Amino acid sequence: MKNNWWKESVVYQIYPQSFMDSNGDGIGDFNGIIRKLDYLQNLGVDVLWICPMYASPLVDNGYDISDYYKVNPIFGTNEDMEHLIEEAQKRNIKIILDLVVNHCSDQHEWFQKAMKDPNCEEASYFYFRTTENDKEPNNWRSNFGGSVWSRLPDGRWYYHTFAKEQPDLNWYCPELRDKIYEMINWWLEKGVAGFRIDAIINIQKDTTFPDYPADGPDGLCSADTVVSRASGIGEILEDLKVHTFQKYDVFTVGEVFNMKEEELQEFIGEHGHFSTMFDFSQHLLTAGEHGWYEQRPFCFEAWRDALFTAQEKAASVGFLSNIIENHDEPRGASTFLPGYAQNDDGVKMLATASLLLRGVPFIYQGQEIGMRNFKARSIEEFDDLNTKDQYELALRMGCTEQEALTCCNRMSRDNARRPMQWNAEDNAGFTTGTPWLKVNPDYTKINVQVQESDPDSVLNYYRKLTALRKDPRYVQTFTYGRFVPVRERIPEQ
Repeated sequence: MKNNWWKESVVYQIYPQSFMDSNGDGIGDFNGIIRKLDYLQNLGVDVLWICPMYASPLVDNGYDISDYYKVNPIFGTNEDMEHLIEEAQKRNIKIILDLVVNHCSDQHEWFQKAMKDPNCEEASYFYFRTTENDKEPNNWRSNFGGSVWSRLPDGRWYYHTFAKEQPDLNWYCPELRDKIYEMINWWLEKGVAGFRIDAIINIQKDTTFPDYPADGPDGLCSADTVVSRASGIGEILEDLKVHTFQKYDVFTVGEVFNMKEEELQEFIGEHGHFSTMFDFSQHLLTAGEHGWYEQRPFCFEAWRDALFTAQEKAASVGFLSNIIENHDEPRGASTFLPGYAQNDDGVKMLATASLLLRGVPFIYQGQEIGMRNFKARSIEEFDDLNTKDQYELALRMGCTEQEALTCCNRMSRDNARRPMQWNAEDNAGFTTGTPWLKVNPDYTKINVQVQESDPDSVLNYYRKLTALRKDPRYVQTFTYGRFVPVRERIPEQ
């Protein structure tokens, strides 16, 4: 296989709101990240993935973008962002950004124009439909619950895979694609080294919008089913690559669900649409079929088998990106370990399995110190839109308030979005102000400062793993070697 710079890299994911606050307003920012670049360099990080930092109303924590060319002022200025890129480069650290182009914010200039004038060019950038009976155009369910259709005052319906404030972009419109390509290339010219590409499989649609058999008591059909039945994604993604990524030596990682198994080569092969894509096989074991209220108990053997299977399928095709947790998932230390193993040794085991696999290892902020899930006492302690939807769904399905809360404590995206725990001082050293989201009370015991001085800490173990992975004696093995399980399940007789 071709040697690419990104294949030997360790990636660290930053959720900017919660990483480090430099000005005391309770929200993390670019200057806070700059302050911690030496820490990241010492951890062995080569690439930083920064979650959405664009202008946004923050309905979905930045994944509702109102201007792709401007950074959100809560994080700083465009000049601060450019300074971050420069300071990272001085430490041989590259920056990749989130690319969120399945949808934008309803506050984006394009959607605002489309709402006012059904005949303007921008109206073709979205999916608008009208119906004779004032009912939704079809029975598809959004990922955040309820119909994928919301109605404008003029009677038009518009499509949104996620929240109603996140209208889907129409990738079958050439003018829209040109606008997106122009924006991507603009950021690449600024020195960005690539992108994590959000929810990209959702850009394919069956634009006849047929009804499908309902899969829940609400009479709607899951967005996952909708995506799996659509086709033609390859042509769109190849057009994207040719007009943007292919022009630069960049790293791209796709967030891909519902991909057809036979398409793996097309997605991450030597000439694939992306450099790599995330392996979510372990995370898919935790959620219930219809919602968090049906979440399945953790099974360590199933976790192991999912990991092994994913490695074996990718072995002759390309490279996966290996994750334990991210901004959309609960903490791995609280999710992928049985109760008796939710300790430092168990966390180190997860780290070993992840960082030494074939593929590109991703570390999410706080993972390197073993941060845990937060136990909320009421639904009011959550900020995440999806968590609130799942809480209401659980109640509708007959769960008690405590049962619904337990589900949310286990699965909420807020678990990963709580402030980074730097020390045992007020607010975990994240801010001198009031944090935008409550800090996990366990920060007095689990924090960077206390682990810096302990040679056997989880943090120092992560440092040893990244050093081992990059050791000249072993780098070829860990990067390009074959994954061969030493011990496999013996079939029952």
